Amino acid sequence: MTECVARVASGIAELPRDQWDACAGTANPFMSWDFLAALEKSGSVGPGTGWQPLPLLIDGADGRIAAAAPLYGKTHSQGEYVFDHGWADAWERAGGRYYPKIQLCAPFSPVSGPRLLLRDPSLAPALIAGIETVVDRNTLSSAHATFIEPVQLVLFEAAGWLIREDIQFHFTNKGYRDFDDFLTSLSSAKRKNIRKERARAVEGLDIVHLTGADLREEHWDDFWRFYQDTGARKWGRPYLTRAFFSLLGESMPDSVLLVVAQRQGRSIAGALNLIGEDALYGRYWGCTEDVPNLHFELCYYQAIDAAIARGLSRVEAGAQGGHKLARGYAPEPTYSAHYLPNPSFRRAVADFLAEERASVERDRAWLSERAPFRKPG
Repeated sequence: MTECVARVASGIAELPRDQWDACAGTANPFMSWDFLAALEKSGSVGPGTGWQPLPLLIDGADGRIAAAAPLYGKTHSQGEYVFDHGWADAWERAGGRYYPKIQLCAPFSPVSGPRLLLRDPSLAPALIAGIETVVDRNTLSSAHATFIEPVQLVLFEAAGWLIREDIQFHFTNKGYRDFDDFLTSLSSAKRKNIRKERARAVEGLDIVHLTGADLREEHWDDFWRFYQDTGARKWGRPYLTRAFFSLLGESMPDSVLLVVAQRQGRSIAGALNLIGEDALYGRYWGCTEDVPNLHFELCYYQAIDAAIARGLSRVEAGAQGGHKLARGYAPEPTYSAHYLPNPSFRRAVADFLAEERASVERDRAWLSERAPFRKPG
């Protein structure tokens, strides 16, 4: 049997697009060459950002990439949405150096998907072993694979990685004909509240959906203002550069859905979504005018409209946000996996995760009981 040899490249943008995408598949836009290369080309990741691209590759017998993992060397824990600041503090108080660490993810994107990109599925164990080797040979504290799709979770469990669980809120399309059909699945009080919210949010406004060739630079200029406002309030500074949005529109326009609110032809708010093969992924929102309920309208209700119209099975509306529950988004589990080579550190984190998992499962059960859907019978 030929030994698998993993290699680390200096970036995804330098790799052949067709070979990367042959491993990544087409279902999840956040793992595509276009998306990840746009992050590099725009300077959103790379020097000075604390995100150093280190894609790990295994070549097949044909000389083409047969397995890949989008690794990043991290010098902080920002933009990940799976919080390990407490782990970092504990490790450094014990005299260790937590950063740099290895992150396996789609940067700035709390979206579940494949993290082991496999043209040859038999290479999954070798790819995980390659990640561990990167950590061990460089005496790093840890590696973290975040927002792993459930079907790949067993691969990390089999390799002995620690598993962490959290909650997101997703809309599930149960074959609804339109938004009104969806509303019939909710309790009477929730239906009335949503109708009131929608009417108030759009009063005096036009809502426009932009995708494909309809996207122009002026739309990205507007959205950049919205994004900067939100980024400044949430993170101190935006993670993504202005150039990223232009590259996104140029390289994958048919995967973009930009929902814009306009008042007398002037854009005042917008929500950016990416379109997958079976899901709509809500990512960023912002505004320059404070309108009650407009956030709910653009980010949640318009997304449901769009998913139903496109026949998509679900809307993933991003991280956190219990307020999504009353708007038809139900709690769903998300998963991450963590490789900690130091035995003492691993035991401490494992104990923490066991307690946290029990709490998360209780929270999800509590939230599920309070979902706005009509009770059967």
